[in-house]
Amino acid sequence: MIDKKTGMSMGSRWFAGFLVVPLVLGAGGLAGPAAPANAAVPARAAVPVTAQPAAQAVLPPELAVDQQRCSASGGTGSADDPFCTISAAAAVVQPGQTVLVEPGHYEEVLTIRRSGTPEAPITFRSSAVRGDVRIGKVRSMEGPTTGSVIIFAGVHDVALRDFVVEGVSGAPAVTVDGSTRVTIDGNGIRGATASGGVRITGASRDVTVSRQWFLIGGGPVVAVGAGTVNAVVVGNQGNSRVGMVVTDAPDTVVTGNTIITTCGRGIDVAGDSPGASIRNNIVATAGSVRQVCADPAAAAAITVAAGSTARSVVDHNLVDPVSGGPFYVWGGTAHTTRDSFVASTGQGVNDLATNPGIDIVDINYWRSWITLRPGSPAIDSADGSAPGALPSDILGNPYSDDPSAANTGTGSGYRDRGAWERQGTLDAGAIDIRRAAGGGPLDTVATITPTHSWPVEREEGRYAFQFGDQTVARISDVPRASYTYRRAGVSCVSYYVSPNGFRRVNGGVGTTDRACTVTGSYYTAVAPTRLLDTRTALGIPTTVPVAAGGRVTLDLPQVAGVPVADISSIVLNVTVTSPTTAGFLKVYSSATGAITSSVNFVANETVPNLVTVPVRDGRIYLENASGGTVHLVADLQGYYSAHGSGFAPMTPTRVLDTRSAAPVAPNGDLHVDLSDVLPADVTAAILNVTVTQPTTAGVLTVYPNGTPVPMASNLNFVAGQTIPNLVTVPVVGGKVAIRNVSSGTTHVVADLAGYFGSAASGATQSYVPYGPSRIADSRTGDGLIDRTAGPLEKQAVASVEAWYYKAFDGADCGSDCPAPTAVVANLTVTAPTTAGVLTAFPHRTTPPTASNVNFVAGETASNLAVIKTRDAVISLYNNSSGSSHVLVDQAGYFIAAA
Repeated sequence: MIDKKTGMSMGSRWFAGFLVVPLVLGAGGLAGPAAPANAAVPARAAVPVTAQPAAQAVLPPELAVDQQRCSASGGTGSADDPFCTISAAAAVVQPGQTVLVEPGHYEEVLTIRRSGTPEAPITFRSSAVRGDVRIGKVRSMEGPTTGSVIIFAGVHDVALRDFVVEGVSGAPAVTVDGSTRVTIDGNGIRGATASGGVRITGASRDVTVSRQWFLIGGGPVVAVGAGTVNAVVVGNQGNSRVGMVVTDAPDTVVTGNTIITTCGRGIDVAGDSPGASIRNNIVATAGSVRQVCADPAAAAAITVAAGSTARSVVDHNLVDPVSGGPFYVWGGTAHTTRDSFVASTGQGVNDLATNPGIDIVDINYWRSWITLRPGSPAIDSADGSAPGALPSDILGNPYSDDPSAANTGTGSGYRDRGAWERQGTLDAGAIDIRRAAGGGPLDTVATITPTHSWPVEREEGRYAFQFGDQTVARISDVPRASYTYRRAGVSCVSYYVSPNGFRRVNGGVGTTDRACTVTGSYYTAVAPTRLLDTRTALGIPTTVPVAAGGRVTLDLPQVAGVPVADISSIVLNVTVTSPTTAGFLKVYSSATGAITSSVNFVANETVPNLVTVPVRDGRIYLENASGGTVHLVADLQGYYSAHGSGFAPMTPTRVLDTRSAAPVAPNGDLHVDLSDVLPADVTAAILNVTVTQPTTAGVLTVYPNGTPVPMASNLNFVAGQTIPNLVTVPVVGGKVAIRNVSSGTTHVVADLAGYFGSAASGATQSYVPYGPSRIADSRTGDGLIDRTAGPLEKQAVASVEAWYYKAFDGADCGSDCPAPTAVVANLTVTAPTTAGVLTAFPHRTTPPTASNVNFVAGETASNLAVIKTRDAVISLYNNSSGSSHVLVDQAGYFIAAA
């Protein structure tokens, strides 16, 4: 059954927010009496991680700015601690980063002085899905620097997108000075500035001004100044006294703009500006009311000075003739008809001089749009191959084929002239998110499948994606986006499709919806590192034992140099020592607590167990669920994140058994060669290590071969005891080492359960945290397939279906919710009537000779296991001459690569 709120399979209970993740398989066939353990864990200092280098610090892709959420100190630019001002981000931004600004009014002058690279540009972008980001319009701005609100000062490879810039009098709202490869796209520029909207000056090169909306009191909307080369002014709408002016700026492209002036110049190419390209523009110099101008000579639609006619091209423009002004002024000669212009110059063959059929709609304080009426001659008549032509219109919508208009343009034949494309209706369709094929375990691709009632050139548009661990949505011009999550588990994305470019026209942002997938994580092994020892005040401020019902909080701001926000889970070897009564220990990551146990113990017993814990708030908790006091020790073994090694489960393989030779000497070492059974590039191995027939009490330490013996233990034992524990150990040169830290001899058995390594080695599976959840309990019959409540009889087999994510919000997530390839579970035997072993194995296969839990009559024993599944089912074999109850607490599972 599926929980519709969580999308999880439901059995006994789901305990949100914490996890015990075992990575374990048992020792082979060892059973016998186990005396109560009382060996002490050696009290040692923490040692540094040395087995694997810490992950390199990665430059964050974004710097956040949010004046509503920032701290009094001004913020650091992270999503959790954003900057208060855009200027603060501009002062530190690096190539390849995006400064993402949340909605609000930022009353500041933004001077951009830092550059990107062609491969890694710097981008300033508003998160304008839910509101505008406004910059400027304060009196204090008049006077400082140039008076512009935004200044690009000698930079290169920088973009500015989707802001509202409010200019002040005395200077253009935006100035680009001495800069190269600058893109100003999708912004609204308004204000009473008499000096215009955007000015490009100072010998700038390759500057693009695209899809702007201008409403200014003076002019020009764009001024391309002396010395500028290769400027591109494309897809803009302007409503001002003066349109676009190009002066002494060779090879300027002016394509697909809609310009309305109040009896002023439309497009004016002045001075020495050869090589101009003026195409697909709509120019109306009679204002929005379409009236004859008092001074028609000043209202020329397109002017190209004598010094600019060389190599210049004018074509596919649409001129509104009502102002009475010249349609063209070419080399100083005015032409009041298109025919005379064509006959005299050979230019403008495909130009039109007629009522453009435009409307100014949705006027509000922020924006208005110049749209095309049905039947406008601009529809489906543009040059699709014009230099600088964009893949979408000013609102990000695709070029669409109006079925009521003849296709008279070039290319597809149905691009509209001007900045705005007439559209049919849009059905946003559904969104799909799945793991990226060939990518890392946390890499995903989200795809929207919109449909249009009219044919479109390509699937362009204005979309926005907000992935699960993002605070705001990111706007995209295409209906797909890639994203790498920071942590494994359920990974969701919300999406928005807007027919108005998220410009808040008519209120709202269009269609919204949500989809989810499941992501995993890779493992990085480290040399065992002691993080907690309550006996020596390591990790806590006191040596007092943990009281009955007491809890230890372990803060983890980072793990092996990796920020905790990028850690999915950590792997600990947790040891209980000196307990005064029987009980169990709970290890979890949520302050709300846990019910399942991680370590079971009796009075005066020292017991270790491997635990994998998700890291949520930078803390983990260890809770003493007994009526007496205990001491606790925790040794870090590794962690799961976006980077590291994939996993490959194996059929349990015995790689060491000293009983066929000599026992390990007191304080002696074994060097176990795994090169015959593991690929060469393995990074870590999962071994179930068992001590048997020890002659004295002691501890066993498993560590990377060729490295110093760490100050940590894996197994604690007393004389005559047989006890297993799972170990995940780095492999160096194909070997691992084992140290018998005792004054007596002991036999050691090791079963190889799986390994971590590269994809080439076959280690491609990733780990998904899930639980802890009790998925089976023979005492109640819960979770057992074809069995009722009752103990497992001697030599009996019980089968259990693993839990995994199958649906989200009640909807089946389909092929991208893969079933487990292996289950991570804590196996507990309780109330056994005789000694024996419990073995877990894939469903419908023969039980292997290895074991997972060794037990004696009347004792509760547990161990952790990684169990290969078959059809998402595992089986449990009671290899004893008596009966016993069995509990299965699932902590997570592995999934195959995408």
